Amino acid sequence: MELADFDRSASVVSLFLARADALGEVPMLWAKREGRWQAITWAEAARRVSLIAASLRRLGLHAGDRVLIVSENRPEWCLADLAIMAAGCVTVPTYTTNTTRDHIHILENSGARAAIVSNTKLGRALLPGVVQTDLCRHVIGMEPLVPMQGGAYETHLWDELLAGDAASARAEVDRRVAGMRREDLACIIYTSGTGGAPRGVRQHHGMLLSNVAGAAQIIAEDFGWDKGGDSRDRREIFLSFLPLSHAYEHTGGQLLPIGLGGQIYYAEGLEKLAANIEEVRPTVMVVVPRLFEVLRTRIMKQIEKQGAVANRLMEWAVGGGLRRETGKRSLLDYPLDLVIERTLRPKIRSRFGGRMKAMVSGGAPLNPEIGVFFQAMGLTLLQGYGQTEAGPIISCNRPAAGVKFDTVGPPLRGVDLRIAEDGEILVRGELVMAGYWQNEAATANVLKGGWLHTGDIGYIDDRGRIAITDRKKDMIVNDKGDNVSPQKVESMLTLQPEIAQAMVSGDRRPYIVGLVVPDADWALEWARENGEHFDCPRLQDLPAFRAAIRSAIDRVNVDLSVIEKVRQFTFADEPFSIENEEMTPSLKIRRHKLKERYAARLDALYRG
Repeated sequence: MELADFDRSASVVSLFLARADALGEVPMLWAKREGRWQAITWAEAARRVSLIAASLRRLGLHAGDRVLIVSENRPEWCLADLAIMAAGCVTVPTYTTNTTRDHIHILENSGARAAIVSNTKLGRALLPGVVQTDLCRHVIGMEPLVPMQGGAYETHLWDELLAGDAASARAEVDRRVAGMRREDLACIIYTSGTGGAPRGVRQHHGMLLSNVAGAAQIIAEDFGWDKGGDSRDRREIFLSFLPLSHAYEHTGGQLLPIGLGGQIYYAEGLEKLAANIEEVRPTVMVVVPRLFEVLRTRIMKQIEKQGAVANRLMEWAVGGGLRRETGKRSLLDYPLDLVIERTLRPKIRSRFGGRMKAMVSGGAPLNPEIGVFFQAMGLTLLQGYGQTEAGPIISCNRPAAGVKFDTVGPPLRGVDLRIAEDGEILVRGELVMAGYWQNEAATANVLKGGWLHTGDIGYIDDRGRIAITDRKKDMIVNDKGDNVSPQKVESMLTLQPEIAQAMVSGDRRPYIVGLVVPDADWALEWARENGEHFDCPRLQDLPAFRAAIRSAIDRVNVDLSVIEKVRQFTFADEPFSIENEEMTPSLKIRRHKLKERYAARLDALYRG
């Protein structure tokens, strides 16, 4: 298995089948059942994919038909995805947090003729949409479903799709796959809707294969691709927990390990993630910045409880990391680094399984301070950059190019990149989408002359690394015409222990204002120390509590320019969440939703 395999493959399915034929009884997909991890081998995965693909065709689905997947991360998600493609159909992943209204939009826009849903709970939001749109003819339950009255759809059980002659099904798939081309549509992934209604990104097989090839090259050249030989326990180990309906996890957490011939473990959920990491001992993880922020806070709190020596080691480690990042290391840093390497870092690394090669952050900007912290703890943290319209990976930090946390590394293999006159990053190559599904106007707005206009502002440094300064459409332009990066300010605010979430505003206004969600743990501790009953809404009315938050904002303002400083702030009524539609499933804030809800409150900050 070599990198050239990615270039020779005509489809994601052909790459998967080649890996399955080579690896046979080596484990591929792992899930915890009845308290223990159980595996599906590569050979068994190929058998199930072939049978499901044959069953989808028997149901009357044809080449190009769209099929929804509505499921939490689990082995069946991967098998369904590959089987849909093996049937010549197009996968349409959807978020488990989607409302019926969301499903209706995607069903109508995609024209999906079938849907695969994991259980009755998720079916409750999906089935009313199926009935109302009357487009979807088949609903397949990974687990038994409670059907909904009405509609012209038929329900089927997952196990029914696994019936039949596996050899005949595989032969049928092989004939079909032989005719597939890299430019054929593989899936339609809907954007997470940070600025409005989700749009369907048409991702073709070559787009995905090109992305996987670029990511695999980094693993191979910078970390050593563990091909494992005949060993079942040495191959690259991935722990999947970000939503597979997001392009980042779909490519980085599913297709990349398939391309590497690795193994995928499916986490039991965010609340059990830390325990799963220690059990699985992954070699690679793809994550979002918000998770790193949470983990950093937990590690800091645990170290604080361990006494003066542990806290001093932490200060030395972080200080040394900052000096390494800026190239200002002193002679004292080297012996201190040896002490930290023998005392603090082994304990931190053990919490991440002890064999982690790299954790790759994507989906949103990473605060450089977070990156320096984890690097100082002895963990390799890389920041990637991209968007669904580009497969989604455009670039990634590489140790060989020198990791600098205010950059997102050099472009991947096969990516042409240039900076427009206004600073916008433009991308060209096989990784670029074919366009938005049934939305020619939106397509024409971002695809011009073969170049994808990313909407991001940045530059390329002297070592070929991309630095992102802001999102073009999110840039705040104040009443004097000055540009302010909201993401930079928000990231600095949420690093303060008092602040869990923040959004800043100030477009066409004289100064920047903030919307703040206090950190619940900090607020509880503050209430205890000040003899107050813990009730967040009530605490926010107390002048002393407000002054404490103001103090945190002032600490941030010290490091901001005059135009960036947060002059006034107000409290949000509740945390930003997926459930209240103020965050996307990949944990990015939905600015338009927050601005709609808190418009009057934010406007009031400019009066009086």
